[in-house]
Amino acid sequence: MAQATARAHSNIALIKYWGKRDSSLNLPAVGSISVTLDALHTTTSVHFSSEWPTDRVELNQAPADEKTTQRVSRFLDIIRQNAHIDERALVSSANNFPTAAGLASSASAFAALSLAASTAAGLSASPAQLSEWARRGSGSAARSIFGGFVEMHKGQRADGRDAIAEPLAAADFWDVRIVIAITSEQAKQTGSTGGMEQSKNSSVYYPAWVDTAEEDLSAMRNALLQKDFTRVGELSEYSCLKMHALALSGQPGLLYWNGVTMDVMHAVRNLRRQGIEAYFTIDAGPQVKVLCLPEHQNTVEEALQQIPGVLRLITTRPGTGAHLLGEKA
Repeated sequence: MAQATARAHSNIALIKYWGKRDSSLNLPAVGSISVTLDALHTTTSVHFSSEWPTDRVELNQAPADEKTTQRVSRFLDIIRQNAHIDERALVSSANNFPTAAGLASSASAFAALSLAASTAAGLSASPAQLSEWARRGSGSAARSIFGGFVEMHKGQRADGRDAIAEPLAAADFWDVRIVIAITSEQAKQTGSTGGMEQSKNSSVYYPAWVDTAEEDLSAMRNALLQKDFTRVGELSEYSCLKMHALALSGQPGLLYWNGVTMDVMHAVRNLRRQGIEAYFTIDAGPQVKVLCLPEHQNTVEEALQQIPGVLRLITTRPGTGAHLLGEKA
C-alpha cells in the first residue's frame, strides 16, 4: 500500500485555450498563457491498495458521481501503466472554491492528482512529465503544475509529448492582483470539453481562432516579461472576448455568462474611464476575474461589491506550483 497527498492551484488563462487538435490525447489546438492563483487550490490524496476491487473517488467529502469517477479512473490507468502496477485507488479530493463553475477546478484537480498519484505509485516524475500527464486529465491542468506565469505549448508531435507547459516567470516575479467576482455557485450546464468540440465543429470563426493564436501568444509573452501592465490587460481582455465570440458563434451558440457577468464587465470598463487600470477575463463560466495592480485592489473590490448579484469576491495574487503535502507513506 502506498499513498501521497498533493496540492495544486487553479489558474486563469490570459491568452485562452479553446479547442483540441486531438481529443483522445487531449492535445490543444492552440497554446495558452496563464497565471496560477494563490488563493484557489485543490488538495488530493491517493491511496493505492490491492485490497480494493475498484477505484473510489471522493470529492469534497462526498462520493463522486459515476462520470467523475470514470474520468479519474481513466487517468489513474495512465499512472498505473507507467508504474507497472494494477492496484486500485481511493482518491480523496477537496477544493476550497466552487467546483465546475468556471474557476478551473479541473486544472488544479488533475495537477494535484498527477503529482499525488504518480508519487503514491512510486514514480519520480519531472515537472515536464507531470505536465504531460496532467494534460491528459484536463488541458488547463498542464499549466497548474507550475506557479507564477506559465505558457502551454500546443506541440507538434502526434503522441503529444511536446504538448506541455513551462514556466515563464515565478510567482514573485510580478506583484499583480486578481479580484474574482463570483456570480453563481452552480455548475455550468456545458463543460469546457463539450463546448470546445461544439465550437470546433460548428463555428465559422474557428479557423481564424487557430490561425491568430501564435500572434497573441507572442504579444503576451513580451508584455509579461516587460511587466507592461496596460498591454497585458488589453491582450487578456481581447483574448477573452475572442474566445467567447467563438463559443457564441457555434450552433447552437454557447453562452457562459449571466446578467451579473455583464454588469461586472461594464463596471470594469467604467473603472478604466475613471483612470483605474483594471481588465477582465472570463473562462468557460460566469465568474469574472479582474486583473489590477496592488494599489488599485481596494478600489476594484469596492466597485465590484456594489454590483447586485455578485455573491462574493476572492482576491488573489500569483501562486506556486503543485507540491506534495507531508511524506509519502
